[in-house]
Amino acid sequence: MNADHERLALVLFGTFVAVTLAITAWAGRKRRGSTEEFYAGGRLFTPMENGFAISGDYMSAASFLGISGLIALHGYDGMLYSVGFLVAWLVVLMLVAELVRNCGRFTLADVVAARMRERPVRLATGTSSVTVSILYLVAQMVGAGSLVALLLGGTGEAARTWTVIGVGALMVVYVSLGGMRATTWIQIVKAVLLLGGTLTLTALVLVRFHGDLDRLLRAAAERSGHGEEFLAPGLAYGGDWTSRIDFVSLGLALVLGTAGLPHILSRFYTVPTARAARRSVVWSIGLIGTFYLMTIVLGFGAAALVGPDAVRASHAAGNTAVPLLALDLGGGADSTGGTVLFAVVAAVAFATILAVVAGVTLASSASVAHDLYASLRRRSAGRCGEVTVARIAAVGIGAVAIGLGLLARDLNVAFLVGLAFAVAASANLPVLLYSLFWRRFTTRGAVWAVYGGLVPAVVLVLLSPVVSGSPQSLFPGVDFHLFPLRNPGLVSIPLGFAAGWIGTVTSAETPDEARHAEVEVRSLTGAGAV
Repeated sequence: MNADHERLALVLFGTFVAVTLAITAWAGRKRRGSTEEFYAGGRLFTPMENGFAISGDYMSAASFLGISGLIALHGYDGMLYSVGFLVAWLVVLMLVAELVRNCGRFTLADVVAARMRERPVRLATGTSSVTVSILYLVAQMVGAGSLVALLLGGTGEAARTWTVIGVGALMVVYVSLGGMRATTWIQIVKAVLLLGGTLTLTALVLVRFHGDLDRLLRAAAERSGHGEEFLAPGLAYGGDWTSRIDFVSLGLALVLGTAGLPHILSRFYTVPTARAARRSVVWSIGLIGTFYLMTIVLGFGAAALVGPDAVRASHAAGNTAVPLLALDLGGGADSTGGTVLFAVVAAVAFATILAVVAGVTLASSASVAHDLYASLRRRSAGRCGEVTVARIAAVGIGAVAIGLGLLARDLNVAFLVGLAFAVAASANLPVLLYSLFWRRFTTRGAVWAVYGGLVPAVVLVLLSPVVSGSPQSLFPGVDFHLFPLRNPGLVSIPLGFAAGWIGTVTSAETPDEARHAEVEVRSLTGAGAV
């Protein structure tokens, strides 16, 4: 890219960073120092505000960069991510939102520990929440590196490295100084910017094809080199039975994973009531649904106007399809319009990454402090100590995410998020649903459900083609893969549910009927909720 792209995009990057740091400073002055303020923003946000914040948290680099790139490269099969991410919210709305808000205080472990022995449950759920969060953060780091590589013409490996480190440093600042209040307002600003930018690009694509979607799809199919196959299932996941099963595994992970994401669950505690939590989800479904419909247009627009070959040449996994599309819609690489539109889209994408990493880091640092640390040192962990530990944890989590982000820089960001969803659906969702709906569920069952989903999911990823055995792997020069699927959800999710059931039926512990009844009434009515 030319120097104009670089200068203008850097100015816009800098502007957004300055605005978000100002929000963080403002929130830091308003913060009262309590755990409730740090973790939940004082529970003062309205359903609309929280709905926008949830949308900002959910519409990540995977959505904006990864999904459009996958559609541009694989056509119909790439749309699975859009459909899966959206349908997942029906699970959240119907089964999770109100009940979690009524039963918990800050984290997933609060819901489970309400009727179990706290220490083993908090250690297990805290470990799984941190694992999911780190996988999710890696995707955002990869997206940041892809943007900078495109901005510098693919030659800026050092700049890409420093960008990932810079994103990690900023997310630590946001979380440490501003807590949930700053993070929420950053996500609201980012959601408005992202929706505005996506709407603008979608309108320009439709104008280019005179509002004729059929013409857009036919142009995309012709440019793809695959013809009508580009618009039919099977291009990415129909080659053999392994890829077809992988398709089912991915779909299962996407639909069930959202309800187990720690940073999404934590958002339900920022509103005052369960009814407000449910209305927040309704707001977010409308915003997110609109956004994902537009990503489909952008993906096929990139295929039609930029071409899969050009997208793949820029980034093998397709992460740069949307910025390249913006460049074309604005008039080309040497035009003022192309320069401005490219810079705006790159800045919005970068804003997306910063906002999401802030939310995920806050949720994972809360799990470390509120669940892991407070469980190990329950007697001596005071309120101030817990918040301090959360800030320290944000630094450590940021460092781990930076290292893994540099390692996984050539993978598609939507695919990486799919792995995080698989782990969340395998480890967090079984224990959450069993705790809310199964009267006989015990502490052993809860611990087994978490580890019975978490360990297989992580091990299967390590033994899959994602890590070794193919040119697109993290370690392409070696081959120790034993598991054929790239997403472990089809195996690890049933294992999580089965482990929870086996742990419960083999446990000598007698379920506490009184505590279950108390939790059931509290979850359904809100009586006694914090």
